Amino acid sequence: MASIMSDVDRFETARPRLEAIAYRLLGSAAEAEDAVQETYLRWQAADIGRIEVPEAWLTRVLTNYCLNQLTSARARRETYVGQWLPEPLLAGDAMLGPADTAEQRESVSYAVLVLLERLSPKERAVYVLREAFDYPHREIAEILDITEAAGQQLYHRAKKHVAEGGARTEVDEAAARRVVEEFLEAATSGRTEPLVRLLTQDAVAIGDGGGKVPARAKAFEGAKAVATFLRGLFKPSPAKRAYIGGVPGMYAAIANGGPAIVAVVDGRVAAITCLEVTPEGITAVRSQVNPDKLVRATRQWAAAEHAEGPICTL
Repeated sequence: MASIMSDVDRFETARPRLEAIAYRLLGSAAEAEDAVQETYLRWQAADIGRIEVPEAWLTRVLTNYCLNQLTSARARRETYVGQWLPEPLLAGDAMLGPADTAEQRESVSYAVLVLLERLSPKERAVYVLREAFDYPHREIAEILDITEAAGQQLYHRAKKHVAEGGARTEVDEAAARRVVEEFLEAATSGRTEPLVRLLTQDAVAIGDGGGKVPARAKAFEGAKAVATFLRGLFKPSPAKRAYIGGVPGMYAAIANGGPAIVAVVDGRVAAITCLEVTPEGITAVRSQVNPDKLVRATRQWAAAEHAEGPICTL
């Protein structure tokens, strides 16, 4: 019994890192939890006594499981209703993983998670393992069963794609609140001009309702179009309140390291809007309203203390 408990403990020690890897690879906390559970089942079934380096073995099993999931996810997302966006995680969530370096923080930013969707599964895996977890290219090659040279090529290609996404601005809690306050003041003013001033000319707005909450299938593009859409979106109405089951309080928060607006109705997170901020202004407004992708955020929100009240209600 002692050896079994020891094996369980060894896996549980690795769990936080495995969850953080899986989340970055899959863009979904729920799918990441499933991937880690599948890895645990394979760990239980393995001849653990013959595994020389448990950490390497677990990372290899998890990563390759995630690669298979990413391959099948491409087919599933072709039939997904509307736009697919990653599941946002609020600050303090252990699944966000290490955040000691700028590379680690950027690798889990909402903007980068969106960009990673455009990469091939292996490009994504190499980027995540190298940028976020500092795996040597030799170990990455062993995990993915490719040559080291091929792994480096995949890494440089992935890094180039991410860099082309533009420079993002890191913010702390106080700065995030200022960004959100300014944004909400403009969005609830009833006019488009204040919003246009905050947005870059090539700004986009996009939402993920998953077919369960109304969300436009195509993104709004350009500062004027985005501002017009946001003015209507943040206009209070009895119909909206009836649809979501109450009066939403709009809170400032940090999600995936960036400023975010959390809409809360009776303790339930009804939406998380992530603002992508660059030195030129807000370049993307991405709203996650699919209730399936807000379950974890709702649990975390309920468990946390909120010294600051809502900035406004709609």
